[in-house]
Amino acid sequence: MPILRSLDSTAAPTRRPGARLGASCALAIALVLSGADASAQFSGNTSNDLTSTGSTDISAINSNGAGIDSSASTPSGATRLRQPNSGTSRSNQGSQAEPRDQFYRKTPYQPGEFERYVQRRANELQNQGRSQDADADQEQQDRDNGVRSAAGPADTGASPRPANVQVRRFGANLVTDSSSYVSQDPLPTVPGDYIVRPGDELQLTIWGSVDADLSLTVDRSGNIAVPRVGSIQVAGLHSGDLNEAISRRIGHTFKNFQLSVTLGQVRAIRVFVGGYVQHPGSITVSGLSSILHAIMRAGGPSAAGSFRDIHLRRGGKEVAVFDLYDLLLKGNRDTDQLVQPDDVIFIGPIGTQVAVLGSVNQQAIYELKPGETLSDALGMAGGFNAVADRSRVAIERLADRNTGRVAELTLPAHSKDMLDSGDLVHVFSVIAASLPQEVQNEHVRVEGEVAHPGDYILPPGSHIADALRAAGGLTNAAYPYGTEFSRESVRRQQQNNYERALRDLETDMSKNQASQRVTSSDELASQNATVAANARLLNRLREIRPTGRVVLQLSPDANGLPNLPLEDGDTLNIPNRASSVGIFGSVFNTGSFVFEPGHTTEQYLALAGGPTRGADKDSIFMLRANGSVISARQGSSFWHSSSGFSDAVVQPGDTIFVPEQVNKSTFVQDAKDWTQILYQFGLGLAGIKSLGL
Repeated sequence: MPILRSLDSTAAPTRRPGARLGASCALAIALVLSGADASAQFSGNTSNDLTSTGSTDISAINSNGAGIDSSASTPSGATRLRQPNSGTSRSNQGSQAEPRDQFYRKTPYQPGEFERYVQRRANELQNQGRSQDADADQEQQDRDNGVRSAAGPADTGASPRPANVQVRRFGANLVTDSSSYVSQDPLPTVPGDYIVRPGDELQLTIWGSVDADLSLTVDRSGNIAVPRVGSIQVAGLHSGDLNEAISRRIGHTFKNFQLSVTLGQVRAIRVFVGGYVQHPGSITVSGLSSILHAIMRAGGPSAAGSFRDIHLRRGGKEVAVFDLYDLLLKGNRDTDQLVQPDDVIFIGPIGTQVAVLGSVNQQAIYELKPGETLSDALGMAGGFNAVADRSRVAIERLADRNTGRVAELTLPAHSKDMLDSGDLVHVFSVIAASLPQEVQNEHVRVEGEVAHPGDYILPPGSHIADALRAAGGLTNAAYPYGTEFSRESVRRQQQNNYERALRDLETDMSKNQASQRVTSSDELASQNATVAANARLLNRLREIRPTGRVVLQLSPDANGLPNLPLEDGDTLNIPNRASSVGIFGSVFNTGSFVFEPGHTTEQYLALAGGPTRGADKDSIFMLRANGSVISARQGSSFWHSSSGFSDAVVQPGDTIFVPEQVNKSTFVQDAKDWTQILYQFGLGLAGIKSLGL
């Protein structure tokens, strides 16, 4: 048996060698006599002075609990305590592991009858005042999304129909949402008031004169077994008091040490959830779970369950009343207490329900407690948004639903009015309806050949002359005949008409395709090619966006603009005088040619080499610089053609376009068709003759 040094390191140098040897022998005899008791308590014999404050090498307890491992000393000589195995005195029986599933699926949301009614009314209010033509155009745009997405986002010009807002019960997305999961924190923070229970695991770390890193489980008796120290009662203590309690007990055996105690694996507990909940009954949760965690585990309150009347009962007494709105609206979890084994969580029936719609920050259905007013409901909805009408609200009551009456309340005079269950509060928007033009300031843009181009805010009733005056007037290089005058309201109207025309064109193409009969493979291939070409044509046409240009009826030598009234969003672009004329399409030389005063369309076509063989000479048209169009078909008929187009004088900035002839056929194809017709006609005559008619 090794000889240990005395606890008092300061007195050791003054002792004689004989006295030191005698003291060591006496201590060894005492330890032998008490060996049986030490073995029962510490699961191993000891041969060291347990009260030594020096750096004596104290052997740790063997894994089999018998004898001493003299090799367990650290380089510094500190005592090292080893982790006991399952054969030690600590009991692990009856403990239940914490639920290890980090994710469990939430219950799909099931709206109640009042929620479905509110959703229907919200959609009606959102689409109120929208015309059927706008809805039809929007449906066509929705069908074309796949085509347009390939070309990238584009401005349609029309005000898009907003997606229907989803109005749900406030707080339902937290506890019941089929698109998300409830996450159990794998390393939750242990609060200081957590009460240690049997089955919990403690991580004990000791350093200094003693070196230990132990994982200890609280047994059924509420104790943990620390090697060389014995059993320590920890059940019933708060986690914040563990350091002091364990340090005091170990201090009876060792000196000059420090320790840290933390909770490791926490035992799962069973609680009961009842009342108006999705899945009532017994559930198993972590020992660190709160009321909210248990409710989420049970699927949350049902459609008839309250979010604001949740009771925690323990031992037949009510411990806490939890209001979920305190967490959602204020971030307050003071009443969200930790649950303990066999606690009962009761969710009461839902209280007064009101819906807040319109120009608020959070459209939802809210549950009111007794005494809460209209002002409280608006506060729960986040208050008014930036475009809300703060002077009045509309109240639709279920009691007046059959009569169709909606009450309008002025604010703040009626902000303290009480609401009944089923009331629907609608907050108006100040921008929902358009103001008359005579009371609106006009925001216009003037660009091009003016002294000061830019944006200008003009008073109501302003005209083009006022905008030009604000921009400093026209410059000497201005070309008023080519002015582009664009209007936002015209652009929206053009877009709607254009979409309607495309829809009619697509319908006509589909009817023609369905009415055609195919008698040969060549005709089938030709029909398929035609269908593909039509589809490409429609896709290209859908990419075109009207500009909202208004054609100004001006003479080519005009020095000013017509004094038209302005609207908000108008744009004036006055170009400089052009010096060229464009010729494009089916001509031998497309491009721009120098403007020559007095030249006609026929002369400019001659400069471009004239129309090609495949050109459609009867469909040539010219786009004037002011936006008007003249064509070769104007003034012509089946019996004679008009020469007015050929003799039309071209102005600077005009563009002549020669289209390509479509459905062209060769001489062989025409001869084949006529041969077939004559053959069928001959067969008919032969049949008539054979019948003697």
